[in-house]
Amino acid sequence: MRRQNLGAVLRYVHLHGPTSRAELTGRLGLNRSTIGALAADLAAAGLVTEDVPATEDVPATARRAGRPSLVVSPCSERVYATALSIEPKRLRAARIGLGGRILDLRETPRPCGSSPLDAVAPLAELVRGMERGDDARYAGGAVAVADTVRDADGTVRVAGADDTLVAALDAALGAGPGRPGLVAGDLADIAALAEHTRGVATGVDDLLYLHGDRGLSAGMVTGGSLVVGHGGRSGKVGHMVVDPAGRRCGCGSRGCWETEAGTDALLRRAGAAPGASPLAVLRAAALGDAVARDALHGVADWLGFGVANLVNVFNPDLVVFGGTLREIYAAGAGTVRSRLDSMALPASREHLQLRASSLGADAPLIGAAELAFDALLADPLSAPSPQ
Repeated sequence: MRRQNLGAVLRYVHLHGPTSRAELTGRLGLNRSTIGALAADLAAAGLVTEDVPATEDVPATARRAGRPSLVVSPCSERVYATALSIEPKRLRAARIGLGGRILDLRETPRPCGSSPLDAVAPLAELVRGMERGDDARYAGGAVAVADTVRDADGTVRVAGADDTLVAALDAALGAGPGRPGLVAGDLADIAALAEHTRGVATGVDDLLYLHGDRGLSAGMVTGGSLVVGHGGRSGKVGHMVVDPAGRRCGCGSRGCWETEAGTDALLRRAGAAPGASPLAVLRAAALGDAVARDALHGVADWLGFGVANLVNVFNPDLVVFGGTLREIYAAGAGTVRSRLDSMALPASREHLQLRASSLGADAPLIGAAELAFDALLADPLSAPSPQ
C-alpha cells in the first residue's frame, strides 16, 4: 500500500507539476500526515523537492495564518528518461526530465528506405551527445518507431518496433545491471499516449489519434488504455480501403485511405513535386490560390470520409490529428466536419470532438518518455542508482 501511495504522489506531481501538500491531500484522498511522510520519502530519494511557496504565488483568498503548505516539485534536472523516435525522414533523441520537461533534443536525417536497425548507430551517437557526466538518475528509455517504411520506389513495408531492434539499441546504449533496458512501441500509439497524458486529450479516456507523415496510422485509447493489437500491429488505418477502384497504393492494394487523404495526396492534387513541403501548399491555399484550395478541399473531404468510418466503429469522444494531419486538419476543419456529419451515425458524431494535436512534433518523444518513466512511477523507491 505504501508503494502504491508513493507512486500516486509521484505520478501526480510528474503529470501536474509543482503541487502543494494541501492539494495532494485533497486530490489523492490521503490525510495530511500521510502526504507529508510520502513527500518526505520521495524528497529523500532525490525524486522531488519541497519548498515554501513564494507569497506572490499564493492567491490572497488562499492565504491563512500559520505555516504555508509546502510545494512538492519533480526533480526534472536530476531524474530523466531517454526518448527516441525513428520517423520516416529523421531520427530524434531527447533527454526528458521527470515532469515531462524536455532538457535536450537532437536529430539527424534518416535516409530514405533505411530500416529501423540502420537507425541504431546514429541514435546511439545522438544519445552520447546528450550525456552530461553528472550524477543524474536515469529512469529508463523508450523508442517510438514509425510503423511503415517507404522505399525509394514507393513500396511500403511494415517495419515497426520489435525485439531485435530493442536488443540492438540496448547493446549500443549500454543497458545492463542498474541501467534499465529500453521499451519500444509504434509511433502513433506512443503519440496517442502523449496526447492522453499531457496534450489535448488529457482526461479523455476514449480517443482516436491519427498521425500523418508518409502515410496514415492511428493510436487508439479505449477506457484509458492503449489498444495495440496482436504483436502491436494495430492502427494501420491508412490501408483501410475507401475506393476499391482507386489509386494503387505502395502496399500493393488499391484505394487505400492514405492515397487520398495523406500528404502525398495533397502534393499530387496541388501539382507539387514529390517530397515538397505540404505547408507550402497550405499557405498557398490560405492566400487564395485556386489549385491549392481545391487540393486542400479534396484531401480534407477524404480525411472526413475515413474519420466517419472510424468513429462509427470505435465511437471515441475525441479524434486528434497529429503529424502532417495536424496542419491539414487545421486548414480544412470545416470540410472534414461536413463530410463527417454527412456520414457518421448520430450516436457516434453528436458527442464527438475534433482537435489538432497540442504537442505537435514532440508528441512521439513525450509519449516515449512516459513509457520510460512508468516503472519508476509504479515503484519510486526501487529507482536505479544515479548513472
